[in-house]
Amino acid sequence: MPIKNRFAELQAEITAWRRDFHAHPELMFDTHRTAGIVAEKLRAFGCDDVVEGLGRTGVVGVIRGKANGSGKVVALRADMDALPIEEETGLDYASTQPGKMHACGHDGHTAMLLGAAKYLSETRNFDGTCVVIFQPAEEGGGGARVMCEDGLMDRFGIQEVYGMHNWPGHEQGTFAIRPGPFFAATDLLDIRFEGRGGHAAKPHDTIDPVVMASQAVQALQTIASRNADPTEQVVLSITSVETSSKTFNVIPQSVHLLGTVRTLSQEVRDLAEARVHAICNGIADTFGGTATVRYDRNYPVMVNHDEQTEFAAKVATSVAGACDDAPLVMGGEDFAYMLEERPGAYILVGNGDTAMVHHPEYNFNDEVIPQGCSWWAEIVEQRMPAR
Repeated sequence: MPIKNRFAELQAEITAWRRDFHAHPELMFDTHRTAGIVAEKLRAFGCDDVVEGLGRTGVVGVIRGKANGSGKVVALRADMDALPIEEETGLDYASTQPGKMHACGHDGHTAMLLGAAKYLSETRNFDGTCVVIFQPAEEGGGGARVMCEDGLMDRFGIQEVYGMHNWPGHEQGTFAIRPGPFFAATDLLDIRFEGRGGHAAKPHDTIDPVVMASQAVQALQTIASRNADPTEQVVLSITSVETSSKTFNVIPQSVHLLGTVRTLSQEVRDLAEARVHAICNGIADTFGGTATVRYDRNYPVMVNHDEQTEFAAKVATSVAGACDDAPLVMGGEDFAYMLEERPGAYILVGNGDTAMVHHPEYNFNDEVIPQGCSWWAEIVEQRMPAR
């Protein structure tokens, strides 16, 4: 089954929704306008049930098929939030909110899932129940976790869950997926070295935290180069260095480091955490200072389930003619929480030759709307075929 004709007919309407979302980006859980529009449209489409406020500002729609003898319940998830980025696209529908931008395509994900919901509400050509999930706070807030903690899976009887993300650099409208670990765990580092400040001309009277921090920035890289199995993936990046002094002739009292650790297995994640503590505390002891290390486990590894991944790839092939093998991604994705609760799969749809996500010149490619909508609709119709 190629692209559904109905989505070609709806493309202009779905594009208009998407561009409206793009012009009015909202951050984290503060997706009140977006969620309100989503709920209003789901009701207008004729969804059997629409629930607001799950996971603070999440929206869930329930669409029952013409038959429900199978008892199956399949969920589709899109994210709604934007990023704290100043847009530089110059588009006539560019962000109207200073410092906020849909720089990851969540406006496109939301619009495409709305398009699929409209079609599925019209046709209901499946045996079972479809649940459409519109989630806030993917960009750092863990909105998927909060929705699950609010009882998302049990309340709606969800048995499987599927998600999609656009992917710049991949051919427009084509798909890519992989089974098993796909997106990395995204842990957060907050490290403070404390010494004894003093005059820069008399370093022997100080305990220099700058030296400690400098040693640590280098030594932490040995976690990847000397501690982890070379066949395993681990990335550690120190992204911020700040001292308690901002002058030329003062050795500061403390240095504050921020960073992130990305891994694709629980074993390497445990190793990285243990080594961060050991390295920082060891360096501080060597120089006579102290280290305070906070290692926060953020999003877990996102793991696609084998059976559902194979099925998702089959559907993608039926829509686009093929489905490529996706690379491992060291970025994070909080859909991981939903895949810990239920079996499912996450797929990439090509955004074409565009700026990368999280870039101020990024823009979702509206030409992929028919393919994205068709994939979501086919997931429901092929997983729960009408008798």
